[in-house]
Amino acid sequence: MANTFRNRFFVSHSDNRKSKIQNLKWAGFLAAFISLVGCAGMAEAQQAKKVPRVGILAAQSPSAFSTQNEALRKSLAGLGYTEGKNIALEYRYAEGQLERLPDLAAELVRLKVDVIVAGGLPAARAAKQATTTIPIVMQGGDPVATGLVASLARPGGNVTGLSDATVGVSTKRLELLKEVVPKVSRVAMLWNPANPTNPIQVKDTQDVAPALGMTVYSVEVKGVDDFDRAFAAIKSDRAGALLVPGDPMFATHRQRILDFAVKSRLPSMGATPAHAEDGGLMAYGTNFADLYRRIAIYVDKILKGAKAADLPIEQPMKLELIINLKAAKQIGLTIPPNVLARADKVIK
Repeated sequence: MANTFRNRFFVSHSDNRKSKIQNLKWAGFLAAFISLVGCAGMAEAQQAKKVPRVGILAAQSPSAFSTQNEALRKSLAGLGYTEGKNIALEYRYAEGQLERLPDLAAELVRLKVDVIVAGGLPAARAAKQATTTIPIVMQGGDPVATGLVASLARPGGNVTGLSDATVGVSTKRLELLKEVVPKVSRVAMLWNPANPTNPIQVKDTQDVAPALGMTVYSVEVKGVDDFDRAFAAIKSDRAGALLVPGDPMFATHRQRILDFAVKSRLPSMGATPAHAEDGGLMAYGTNFADLYRRIAIYVDKILKGAKAADLPIEQPMKLELIINLKAAKQIGLTIPPNVLARADKVIK
């Protein structure tokens, strides 16, 4: 009987040990499972808090793009995006060399940015060639006429944004020049064949010139080395005024163009406010600060889930005429009062 009790005791004790071991194994398994679930939850949380990356592809130099860049960043901040905290901005500048744009666009694609802001039509075209999936918010001339999108109302594809009206207002620039310098009959117009909007601007301007009693002849500038040749041709042809269309290379080397115009006593009309602000006679075109405030809104919508194909391309809401009276004095010109009264900004 004692032996029987002893056997039962050891069997019971052995069963208890096995049970404890099994319990420990299950506890370890449960702890591991909870740990894995926790890690997965943390990974999901980190994924949910992923900081969006916005690629900014500018055809100009950083200094020539400073107005646009400042307006974009301020507007993004107003929408709740703080650079370095809940948004990352990746900048790529072509420095006016349009041939660099494809490689720079490819870099942004490799970085897997969430959206690309394309400054200028050449940048938008390069971005579109680099990706068909990453949304592109562009600023450019006439995206329909240049084949970038199907229509303004329904752009389709991965491109949307704002037209900067560089094409549609080119004829107005010539009309303003005629009002300011009535006796001018020959006008030189710079153009960059690598920019798809420039040939359209030249044609539109030349088409309206005869009705104004003027002749507009184009002067091709393919690269930086062509400026001296172009300036010599303008002087040789005795141009009475100079038109400078919107182009990243002209924006990047704006001061070189303006110095030539002042030295040659040529009334000049530019497409961007900076043309007049930096020493040219006049500028008529888009308010780029206002344009890039709108671009920030597009970026915000896309980051929140909107598709580029569903966002209509807007026309600029504000065009402005800027007149530089200091430049007028340097070339011995008096601005008619009726034109001066229409100016949005007068630089004295």
